[in-house]
Amino acid sequence: MSDSDTNRVFLLAERPTGRPDEDTFELAEREVPEPGPGEALVRTLYMSVDPYMRGRMRAADSYAESWDVGDPLRAGVVGEVVESNGAGFEPGDVVTGDMQWADYATVAGPELTQVDPDRAPISTYLGVLGMPGNTAYFGVQDVTEPKAGETFVVTGAAGAVGSVAGQIAKLNGARVVGFAGSDEKVEFLEEIGFDVGINYKTTDDYGAALDEAAPDGIDAYFDNVGGEITDAVFPRLNVDARVGVCGQIALYNATEVPTGPRKLAMLIESRATVEGFLVSDFSERFDQSVPQLGEWVQSGDLQYRETVTEGLENAPDAFLGLFDGDNIGKQLVKVSEYSG
Repeated sequence: MSDSDTNRVFLLAERPTGRPDEDTFELAEREVPEPGPGEALVRTLYMSVDPYMRGRMRAADSYAESWDVGDPLRAGVVGEVVESNGAGFEPGDVVTGDMQWADYATVAGPELTQVDPDRAPISTYLGVLGMPGNTAYFGVQDVTEPKAGETFVVTGAAGAVGSVAGQIAKLNGARVVGFAGSDEKVEFLEEIGFDVGINYKTTDDYGAALDEAAPDGIDAYFDNVGGEITDAVFPRLNVDARVGVCGQIALYNATEVPTGPRKLAMLIESRATVEGFLVSDFSERFDQSVPQLGEWVQSGDLQYRETVTEGLENAPDAFLGLFDGDNIGKQLVKVSEYSG
């Protein structure tokens, strides 16, 4: 059983209009649950917060199921098995899966994946070796497909997905240009091998910045942000360019979506391919991507950064900070210490 009888759980207190705030979240205290047949009781070690969670706070249908008001919030979690009731795990095993924003959760065995703490730090299974890393891997290798000598542009470049995507494109031999939101983030991009970093917050003319950074045009575009940067990219796409639409964080808190895109006519001239994708589309191939990502991390060819917020109680602040660009790399919440 757990060391404590109290389990803190974050609930959706109300549906936000526009940007969420502290009133969106309610921290409730409940008893630590008992695992039912085929379930494991898991103690949360690290929890992920991600921009897509904003969509789950809406009532509208989306690719991710909406949360009802009063529901526990959910996230990718790395945790330690405390107790197993026929779930196929032993106490002390480290697992990852979709769980609640909570100290403890009960999860059916088939919904958990065991991870190897000796292969890489356990936090990486929520970042570079987890959903963001897989998103970057398949968004680059299968969707945007940058080749040697081509120019690859990525927005949200200092985030968990964008930073990995740019490095994989660089491993493919492409010239890599990244948009990020501070001089510190631009320095990070340069440290991990990007050819050009652009601070979009201090750049008045995105088109002019792209003309300087990508004088031969753009062959592959990995879009995490949308908005005005994407408007500037489309007229600069080369013939047969590939565009992967991964996220639109610039619009996630908008109460009215602005008219657009306004540059679709440019696709006629460039004959570019635009493809939206979800990482879940490639889940059957994670056994291919994760070992490759792990090899690149171990060899130093793929670097990563994590921004870690301490304490479950501070999870809303970590989530809200995503929309201010507070994080470099993967934003995580450390909930408890790993005993291994």
